[in-house]
Amino acid sequence: MSASREWNSAAYARLSDPQFGWGRVIVQSLQLRGDEFVLDAGCGAGRVTSELLERLPRGRVVALDLSHNMVREARLALASRFGPHVCYLQADLQAVPLAGAVDGIFSTATFHWVKDHDALFQSLYAALRPGGWLVAQCGGGPNLKRLRERTEALMRLPAYASYFEDWKAPWKYPEPEETSARLKRTGFTNVKSWLEESPVRLPDAQTFYDFEQNVTLHRHLAAITDVSARHEFLTEITRQFTADESPWMLDYWRLNIRATKPA
Repeated sequence: MSASREWNSAAYARLSDPQFGWGRVIVQSLQLRGDEFVLDAGCGAGRVTSELLERLPRGRVVALDLSHNMVREARLALASRFGPHVCYLQADLQAVPLAGAVDGIFSTATFHWVKDHDALFQSLYAALRPGGWLVAQCGGGPNLKRLRERTEALMRLPAYASYFEDWKAPWKYPEPEETSARLKRTGFTNVKSWLEESPVRLPDAQTFYDFEQNVTLHRHLAAITDVSARHEFLTEITRQFTADESPWMLDYWRLNIRATKPA
């Protein structure tokens, strides 16, 4: 796997309180018996997976992530506590190797990193048993608009433009209407999709710098091969957010997804 597709999983585990908070709310919203077999589609460092496992005392979870580092981090966090109730899988969500296997699919803070949502939903549909459910939340609509605009402006400057000549944005932030239509085309029923504004204010400039370095802009920074230029790029983004009237505020929007595979 390309290094730019990997994560600093230990840093993510330390810095991802916003993602953990959103994920915990979604876990608590699940209607569970407690014995289901559930796919955590994008388990990350395993923090939210732990919350999911707490709600499945007689069930099992597949902790899946594309990142080798994240799967390893999740295993370190979960194995001693949950034992055989969780298994670990490094795989692409566009090609989940679990045909008709799971009762439900849970995912938070992941789908916006997948560029082909047609392939994503077809893969997830195939992994579900008849009557299985999909409950997910990811970035959507105007998510991080201010950060994206400032980053794109900086990327065009002569000091950085050469690093981004073949750049393709790593995110996909769809609108709820297109997501609902895509889910229905795939075959899902009982489809619901809606946006929720969820701004996050980080406590200080250093936390903002670390958060962007490891959570949001790590793929941008991987494209900048000069270490000093990489630091200057991130320092300038941090400076701009520090100068805001409400400093270190990130304009997060969450896209909520609910759907069912027909029985």
